[in-house]
Amino acid sequence: MKKFAESELIINEDGSVFHLHLKPEQLADKVILVGDPGRVALVASHFDNKECEVANREFHAITGTYKGKRITALSTGIGCDNIDIVVNELDALANIDFRTRTTKEELRQLTLVRIGTCGGLQPYTPTGTFVASAKSIGFDGLLNFYAGRNEVCDLNFEKKFKEHMSWNPLLCQPYVIDNDAELLDRIAKDDMVRGVTISCGGFFGPQGRELRIPLADPMQNQKVESFEYNGMRITNFEMESSALAGLARLLGHHALTCCMVIANRVAQKAESNYKNDIDTLILKVLDRI
Repeated sequence: MKKFAESELIINEDGSVFHLHLKPEQLADKVILVGDPGRVALVASHFDNKECEVANREFHAITGTYKGKRITALSTGIGCDNIDIVVNELDALANIDFRTRTTKEELRQLTLVRIGTCGGLQPYTPTGTFVASAKSIGFDGLLNFYAGRNEVCDLNFEKKFKEHMSWNPLLCQPYVIDNDAELLDRIAKDDMVRGVTISCGGFFGPQGRELRIPLADPMQNQKVESFEYNGMRITNFEMESSALAGLARLLGHHALTCCMVIANRVAQKAESNYKNDIDTLILKVLDRI
């Protein structure tokens, strides 16, 4: 049984985990993750009741019940680095005894569904499209810091993708991870595009946006859009799905990312007023999680 030092697992004086400020008893088995702290209230507005509400920095959590299902809605902020904090601390809440600082004997599996926004990369993913990530590609490099990454990644897909992209060795090595298959079928059903999602380490250059700094590879997006492997094409850019899917797989949890396209990079169109549409996606996930 592994024991964790105070420096490795920081527990606040009130018994809550360091960043999220959640206590173990406040965490539901089903967790909806959103980037924007303000969107937590939108998710929780559909709850039948609310047990607790906790906020610290960009991490805002509300646990309650929706149609008999106990659910925690939690904001992550932007980026895979924040997902590293969120998923590891959620797993600690579920699978480490905070009193003894040791792992629990029985694994508690969490269901983690991220609801977010993204940029579409194909003509068939116009603004307003709901995309459920069957696979996620990490441009962030996060999973490469963890043992076992090769065992959970699609190495053939990675190889073909790097060859197609003429991958720059100065960049992090990309990793390709499957989202949970059962969760994908249950939530995507027949009204979401099942796609391949790239998680980027930034919003501008890493996603091929050029403002005042020229891009290292001006053809990056064209190469991404033209890539195909076993009938799969890359459908969208966002900034969190690969870390969520990868860490969940290594830790034994179920994870999926569902995004609404708010900008189509091919058509060069964007929609900034998307609150009603994102609420439709939230309700679909709440009903199906």
